[in-house]
Amino acid sequence: MSFEKDDQVVLNDEHSEFDGETGTVTQTMESMFGDVTYTVSFEDGQETGVPEDDLEAADADADEDDG
Repeated sequence: MSFEKDDQVVLNDEHSEFDGETGTVTQTMESMFGDVTYTVSFEDGQETGVPEDDLEAADADADEDDG
């Protein structure tokens, strides 16, 4: 599954301080080998060069407020 700018995603990378957190795709980049990597912004920072395999679509209800 590919992602586009402004998509909500969950990062699955045990080596990242943002592992398990939901963030927003802010940029997509394609390498010269055709691989796509992403920049994902989180509340406390951002992660760059994230491969598609480390991302999953966030639950649509995750960002809705209860109020």
